[in-house]
Amino acid sequence: MAKSNFWHRAFDLYYDGFRNMTLGRTLWLVIAIKIFIIFAVLKVFFFPDFLRQHALSGQEAEYVAGELQNRAESTQP
Repeated sequence: MAKSNFWHRAFDLYYDGFRNMTLGRTLWLVIAIKIFIIFAVLKVFFFPDFLRQHALSGQEAEYVAGELQNRAESTQP
């Protein structure tokens, strides 16, 4: 019963806090827009799909395995 009361009170605390926000809603909107920009827009322009450019379709796993083996062999003394 104590856990139920704790979780219920915690939920009520956050629910009332978010419901009564005025400036906070604007700040959360700014945060959401920034996260969208970081993960959607920047990914497209700065992180190209390397495997699509270097591996044949359906052969991605073999390409990665080969690259790992080549790098492991080149680092051995």
